[in-house]
Amino acid sequence: MEPEFIFNRTDVKDIHLCYESENVSCIMEITPSIIRVLLYLFLGSLSVLTMCGNLLIIISIIYFKQLHTPANYLILSLAVADLLVGALVLPFIIAASVSSCWHLADLICNIGRSLDVSLSSSSILNLCFISIDRYYAVCQPLRYRTKMNSHAAVIMIVVSWGVSALVGIGVIIMGLNEGKCEGKCFSFHMPISSITACILSFYLPAIIMLSIYLKIFLVAQRQARSIKNTNCQSIKSGASVSKMERKATKTLAIVMGVFLICWTPFVTGMTLNPLINYLIPISVIETFTLLGWSNSMLNPFVYAFFYSWFRAAFRMIISGKIFQGRFANSKLF
Repeated sequence: MEPEFIFNRTDVKDIHLCYESENVSCIMEITPSIIRVLLYLFLGSLSVLTMCGNLLIIISIIYFKQLHTPANYLILSLAVADLLVGALVLPFIIAASVSSCWHLADLICNIGRSLDVSLSSSSILNLCFISIDRYYAVCQPLRYRTKMNSHAAVIMIVVSWGVSALVGIGVIIMGLNEGKCEGKCFSFHMPISSITACILSFYLPAIIMLSIYLKIFLVAQRQARSIKNTNCQSIKSGASVSKMERKATKTLAIVMGVFLICWTPFVTGMTLNPLINYLIPISVIETFTLLGWSNSMLNPFVYAFFYSWFRAAFRMIISGKIFQGRFANSKLF
């Protein structure tokens, strides 16, 4: 999501301007060196961990044929979005934090903002399509293979990236018309008109996901009661498959929950701020921003904790066994 330059501080002794002209220049705000170094270390570590963790997911799904499923293709798309956050967005923020003033071209600033918003939008749209996949897997298992095949997964991935790209382009267009002072790249002062983008790219998909997972939960509860009350062997054999699907659904629901926990505070704060005359302190929004960025790092840990086959794949990759060329068809589960 689009954050302001996150290192603004009000504890400045002297007021300096980014440019000589007082009419258009932003105020240069000085951050103590120790705080700046700590933030560099934190963002640098976050960037490296995000790239390494999501790279493990990408390699696992691409290399191991057992993981070539429509649901995992959507997870792959989500991992690519998170990888790009670590590779492009976080280094951009680190570069922007070298000085409290932005001295590079406005186009570079707009591209950075666009990447931030579009990649976050891609993440939530991928999660939304993952919830649809889980709905068919648990609620309509007999139709799952016909509805959620590789072709459908590709279409979903293209739609999620296409829509997120349009959202990112919209951010650049809005940025061209922003009347802000010279010397700042990001702004906390989100115009009320752009709240519509938050509704379409965050709140609406979040409501859809929560509704779908609630439906899945209710159906899974009914299935559990039905299995408990019957002794039919055929139902028992099908129950084991249903149990696997429910476990996968639970894990992916946790991934969705982690995303919402990380990003909801920031989006809510940015949406409410213009409505309450920007009463939320900048330091609070900064903290929410860091929490949102950390989401891209957390997903690999969720997969490793809940999926035994991802743990096995991670071990093979880290140990270098995949370079021996005989593990692509190894039994992971």
